[in-house]
Amino acid sequence: MNFYFLLFDKFETLDLFGPVEIFGRIPDARLNYISMKGGIITSAQGTQILTQKAAKLSDDAVLVVPGGRGTRPLVKDADFLAGLKELADSAANVLSICTGSALLVAAGVLVNVKATSNKYAFEWVTSTGDAVWIRKARWVHDGRFYTSSGVSAGIDMALGFVADHYGLDVAKANAQKAGYIWNEDSEVDPFT
Repeated sequence: MNFYFLLFDKFETLDLFGPVEIFGRIPDARLNYISMKGGIITSAQGTQILTQKAAKLSDDAVLVVPGGRGTRPLVKDADFLAGLKELADSAANVLSICTGSALLVAAGVLVNVKATSNKYAFEWVTSTGDAVWIRKARWVHDGRFYTSSGVSAGIDMALGFVADHYGLDVAKANAQKAGYIWNEDSEVDPFT
């Protein structure tokens, strides 16, 4: 399975590396770090990552969109949103962490799709466009879309994705190997 992590300046570091830790434990997973222009991208915490320029994804691709402070200006960036829509439309699955769902909804990707986001930024995220917003959820799965609440919830969502695609035992083993206590129930979000 090919995972494509779409990065932008000032993304939230744990939004990326939590799911990377989980997906990187899948034996056949290939992890790819992309951005709209390619090159070095810097997280909100100063971590720099070399990315490849985004291109149309394969039919089996999983697009992963983190959140963070960098989402604020991007919800108004028409070129970024058009590129995001093209990537999302070509991916088999689309996952977002935290305020990454604001980018997906602003790009017109989550129309009539159940979704959630970071509860501390929920009012702002829901103002960026129409989706069927679920406040009380750690993560939400609707069709080919997975959206999670804030930051560490991306790890729970990633494990939920692994359970759905590789089996519950694989997800539990990955959580165990990562030393992570998985919040297995997507409807329980202690930050709601």
